Formats: sequence, C-alpha cells, structure tokens
Amino acid sequence: MRTPRYYLDLAGASSDAAVLRELAGSEYPFVRQAVAANPGTRADALFVLAARCRDVPAEHGPWNDGALLHLLARHPATDRPALLAVLDAAAARLAAGARPYAAVLALAGRPEELLPLGCLPGASARLRAGLRRALSARADGS
Repeated sequence: MRTPRYYLDLAGASSDAAVLRELAGSEYPFVRQAVAANPGTRADALFVLAARCRDVPAEHGPWNDGALLHLLARHPATDRPALLAVLDAAAARLAAGARPYAAVLALAGRPEELLPLGCLPGASARLRAGLRRALSARADGS
C-alpha cells in the first residue's frame, strides 16, 4: 500500500516528466507543492497545477493555495500560459480578501500583466509598493 509520504517523496525526487505530470493531479496539496518545487518539473505539469488553482479557488485553504501559487510563479519552467493562470488565481484570491502576496511579488519579475493586481481591493499598500519596486528594478535591469 502506498502512503501519502510515498507520493511526496516521489514528487520531490522524480525527474520523470510523466510521473510529475501525473502527480500534479494529486489529491494531496503537499504533493502538488512538491511537484511545483521540483526543478525537473516541466511546463505542462506546471500548467496543470496553475489551472487547478485558477479553476478551483481556495481548494485547500489560503496558506496551501498561496504557497503553491508562489512556487509556480517562481519556477523557471513556468511558461506564459501557466503564469497567466497563476495571475488569474492570484487576482481572484486578492479580490476575495486572501493574501497571496508572495505569489504576486514573485510574478513581478515575470509578465507585465500583473500590475493591475495592485489595484484590487485586497492589495495592501505594502504589496503595491513591493510591486512598484520589483517592476522598477526589472525596468532598470537590476
């Protein structure tokens, strides 16, 4: 019998794209986070994770969802479609009063579409300032 720990260990250590893609659909949020943290995870599996966050808001509570969004936003293999799904999910959570601030700030180094997140009702002054700093540093080339 395979335990949740087995899937967690597999998600963290596997380099097999098919295995990681399958684990991206896991029922366990900690397994999905391990897939997102695995540097060998490819863009297709990352998109599965991002789409699930976008389509099923706050599935496992704000902390788990925020952690997964943050991991996806900073993963180097996350491509534009997945980043846009992360952006949509973060926007929905901000509008609902959640605080996916780490994900939003990680997105700051990525697509230009994220600036409107600073205007949503759930965005704090600190988040808006962090977005401006991150985008300014990016524009300056630092």
